Amino acid sequence: MRHEPSSAPRPFREKGEAQEDVLGQLWPFSSSSLPPNLLIGQCRRPVTPLLGGSEEVISFNLRGEALRIQSPTQIHKPRNQIIAAQKMASDSIASTFKVIDSHLHIWASPQQAAHKYPYFPGNEPPVPADLHFLLNSMGEAGVDGAMIVQPINHKFDHSFVTSVLREYPSKFIGCCLANPEEDGGGVQQLEHLITKEGYRAVRFNPYLWPSGEKMTNQIGKLIYSKAGELGTPVGIMCMKGLDLHLTEIKELCTEFPSTVVLLDHLAFCKPPLNDEESLTFSELLKLSKFPQVYIKFSALFRVSRSSYPYEDLSQVLSKVVSSFGANRVMWGSDFPFVVDECGYKESKEAVSLIASKIPLSPAELEWIMGRTALELFQGHWLCS
Repeated sequence: MRHEPSSAPRPFREKGEAQEDVLGQLWPFSSSSLPPNLLIGQCRRPVTPLLGGSEEVISFNLRGEALRIQSPTQIHKPRNQIIAAQKMASDSIASTFKVIDSHLHIWASPQQAAHKYPYFPGNEPPVPADLHFLLNSMGEAGVDGAMIVQPINHKFDHSFVTSVLREYPSKFIGCCLANPEEDGGGVQQLEHLITKEGYRAVRFNPYLWPSGEKMTNQIGKLIYSKAGELGTPVGIMCMKGLDLHLTEIKELCTEFPSTVVLLDHLAFCKPPLNDEESLTFSELLKLSKFPQVYIKFSALFRVSRSSYPYEDLSQVLSKVVSSFGANRVMWGSDFPFVVDECGYKESKEAVSLIASKIPLSPAELEWIMGRTALELFQGHWLCS
């Protein structure tokens, strides 16, 4: 059975047919955070032929409840002003739904790297991912905000991403990269980046741990525990397969239940083709028993076996939403790598195309495309 988010937006049906007559349409967004006396529009309708075909003007709120009924003689504003006010209110409310990209990267341009933000030796980027390129891509796609994941190109030097977060504090949040080196400096660096530099998440890349070490070693648990204390979600990248890290993830979730987990890119689970892959995917779904585990429906080109629009992921998404609930799933593009695969705007549109193949409600799609991230990282993207 699919888990519907309890606070998901839903059509307003309390008033029945009379309400639909007033509204003329069903509003696809939530009214829970708006006052019931907020006037959002007016409409005219005939009263009765017995009254000479006159009209009454009904003012209604977001819930479709009539606040007052006035005759035309009581209306003092010209109708064009009423329509303009109605449109302004409607646009303002509609804008409360924001599209958030939960996973992208950005790094310095070659010129910036040469003068101020050097790349880590041997990790020069293969494609451009400068700030202006990202902003233009987001603007064209209609994406309102994003979480920037610290790129391996700068490794543990977060200065470039930090500069972007400072310049656009209402548009971006940061996900820093955990430093698991044995000197223990990673714990102090995490605390500094979270408390002083505005980062809101941390990424565990298991392939940065010393050879033979696991994310559950002493350093890993210290960083993971500190993240929980700071209210900082931990993103885990299982690039070589979830099965290689499943035991570690379960151990961390069990020992530190207050630490939120974000599994990047569907935990790299592709649509299963055999029993072994089916078993791994079922193990991913079983992780839903941990209420602190979230899924990033991100980098679709990495986990799909087909070309754009990656429709083979439809059943994968359906099962993930059924197990976790849409309010624990969030879309991410994996910019800039997605640009050469299908395009940034297309990566956003792909989710709607995939969702159209399965019984996914508009409310669930809204959670995936932004509301999950907005709820998880409260206080951000409100003014972007």
